[in-house]
Amino acid sequence: MSCRAFLIAAPASGQGKTTVTAALARQARARGERVRVFKTGPDFLDPMIHAVASGAPCYQLDLFMGGLEHCRALLAEAAREADLILVEGVMGLFDGKPSSADLARAFGLPIVAVIDGSAMAQTFGALAHGLASFQPDLEFAGVIANRVGSERHAAMLFESLPPHIPGLGWLPREAAITLPERHLGLLPAAELSDLEAKLDKAAAALRFDPSMILAWEGVFHSPLPTSHSPLKGRRIAIARDAAFCFAYPANLDTLRALGAELAFFSPLADTALPECDAVWLPGGYPELHAAHITANSAMQLALLAHTTAGKPLLAECGGMMALFETLVTADGAMHTGFGLLEGGALMQGKLAALGLQEVALPEGTLRGHSFHYSRADTPLTPIAQGTNPNGGATAEAVYRVGRTTASYIHFYFPSNPDAVAALFTA
Repeated sequence: MSCRAFLIAAPASGQGKTTVTAALARQARARGERVRVFKTGPDFLDPMIHAVASGAPCYQLDLFMGGLEHCRALLAEAAREADLILVEGVMGLFDGKPSSADLARAFGLPIVAVIDGSAMAQTFGALAHGLASFQPDLEFAGVIANRVGSERHAAMLFESLPPHIPGLGWLPREAAITLPERHLGLLPAAELSDLEAKLDKAAAALRFDPSMILAWEGVFHSPLPTSHSPLKGRRIAIARDAAFCFAYPANLDTLRALGAELAFFSPLADTALPECDAVWLPGGYPELHAAHITANSAMQLALLAHTTAGKPLLAECGGMMALFETLVTADGAMHTGFGLLEGGALMQGKLAALGLQEVALPEGTLRGHSFHYSRADTPLTPIAQGTNPNGGATAEAVYRVGRTTASYIHFYFPSNPDAVAALFTA
């Protein structure tokens, strides 16, 4: 099986990988191609942009959270239905364990490096040479220059490249195509009323020759079908609105594959839960909607009735923050949360934790990640503590009260579907 595909990497974060990837996807759609975009590593916000740009859901490819065979299955499925696969890397090409380079190596993906050329000239060639030669067993397809000042500037950058490294294209520095950010990264796609226009402008501005895209050969084995449906007949209510929007598509797929029926609701706007056997409150931005959470006393009572009945509830990051008795926002204002967990969440002025996580729960070991600007102040005793595979200091606590499980960890359900099924079983 073959499909045109490559991994879009960079020497560091902030080089413009997401904008370039989205522009490439938009160009491909304009040519009438079917395109699928993946994101390396844990991330909720970039995939929202890519889903709009490509017209298809954007899944994670993460060798730690999902594992080799899970990633292989996702790529195989995409290759069967797409003309082009784009994989956006994470941080710098060689950063982390596993890194974007490790992912490219595992599947033989050619690498295209995006380098911010806004404040350099001939040094551009040195950076490209370093990326291409640092691990010579990788297939390095070439570079795209980002934030270029002019055609002459682009020529200077590409003239500095060694003969064996192609200059594939460049994107000019334009405010009209810049994607806005806040404390957790890019703004969610749903909050960008002009996103379609920005993507169209980025695609039109990107100088790129599609004939330079390489053919990628992959050998895949489709996963065997399974009749294992431990959640068959169970209905899971999932929070989904502006405050609770961080849910991996693969997590939803896993719940459906386990037999669950999914029902979505808004803790901000709804006054009752859907009829359900379990509830999932994923992460998001409760700190930006704290006043609405405080005002929705009917939802507080609905969640209380659900947990009092002994039904499971999983709360991740922002979902956990909303369950505390109080939530202190960045301006120092204290708001009342849903009150199912003792203590409070306090927003900080700087990043509080970031890292991959693995945690052994009574139901089984799950993998995921954490990324938050708040801290929890609670007397609750953790039932488990996460560990970071890269040896980082982040070790997130997991709390349990009755059948309510809460943590800053965003769990990746495909890492252990059986454990997930047990979490959502009374």
